Amino acid sequence: MSKPLLVALLALPCLAQAQTSFTCTVKGQLARTITAPAKVYLLQGMTITDSATLKSGTFELKGTSQVPVIADVILRRSGRLGDFMRSYRDQTRIYLEPGTVTITSPDSLAHAAVKGGPTMADYLRLDAMMKPTLARMNATGAEVQKMTEAQRQAPGFREQMQARFEALNKEIVQTNYAFVKDNPNSMASLDALLGVRMLELPQYVTVGPLYEALNPALKNTPQGRDYGNMVRALKEVSVGQPAPIFSQNTPDGKTVSLSDYRGKYVLVDFWASWCGPCRAENPAVTKVYNQYKDRNFDILGVSLDKPGERAKWLKAIQDDHLAWTQVSDLKGWENAVAQRYGVRSIPQNYLVGPDGKIVATNLRGAELGATLAKLIK
Repeated sequence: MSKPLLVALLALPCLAQAQTSFTCTVKGQLARTITAPAKVYLLQGMTITDSATLKSGTFELKGTSQVPVIADVILRRSGRLGDFMRSYRDQTRIYLEPGTVTITSPDSLAHAAVKGGPTMADYLRLDAMMKPTLARMNATGAEVQKMTEAQRQAPGFREQMQARFEALNKEIVQTNYAFVKDNPNSMASLDALLGVRMLELPQYVTVGPLYEALNPALKNTPQGRDYGNMVRALKEVSVGQPAPIFSQNTPDGKTVSLSDYRGKYVLVDFWASWCGPCRAENPAVTKVYNQYKDRNFDILGVSLDKPGERAKWLKAIQDDHLAWTQVSDLKGWENAVAQRYGVRSIPQNYLVGPDGKIVATNLRGAELGATLAKLIK
């Protein structure tokens, strides 16, 4: 073991024990009126790892792991969990780590106070940091629910509400990034980086420095190594880097290469016929294409349509009036170009300059037109 890694492991007691499995005990005390057949379930990801029937509101669960890991405790008063892939209101999130987690509540898990180890404490601090933004998000949602149908159909309403929710979402993302920056030794920080991927497409300029600043012991966990692979892939397709050259076939079998576009600006646009947000974005992309197609600008669409769904791909091209060149190997998420560019969600795009270098990424709506207006005079 290298000296830097040894020092890092000694600095992180929980991870120092991660070379072998540990057991975490979860003890709970809810309202004494909650008793059999009521049960609590411990879920690690999508796996039920333990369950217990309540006795006068008390329960005890056991969880094992090799690193501190997020788990959900779910209360079902009927005793039956049912479809655990859906969201449950009566639940709480904890961190399994060496030691004991205690859950106490005067009534249910939804209002429980949780105490545990250092990672649990870090998670609770992050949760407290996000609560004001989440409260405003919930209030905005409630405001929309109270509106009449006529108000919801008013011109510009959808765009206005989308802008409000996007701003709140951005606040949550920035709160997570700030937490990661201030807590580079916590497993909660690595999990925050992993979670934020679902809210915002990660950019190397942002997540690269945050990841590199993490304690080496965190980066050496399975989650850390996976995230590191993503960061390295992002670096290869970050602004200023040469866009990886690729070739794929059009619907009529013609091989098209990114190198064919050298000398002009080209938007490499990842999408799919089954992707609702992609289809919703297509009119905006079409508008920009029609405005700049004769001004040293083009688009190359790369579809992540699935095997056996060529007809759906072709129909979407026709229905959305996509006049630019389209290519695909019809392998879904295993599309060779998507793999090369590290694409993990769509829509996603890369604007490549005449010199073959990436000049911008993930341009949406008016932002694409505004960027081209600055670049193409």
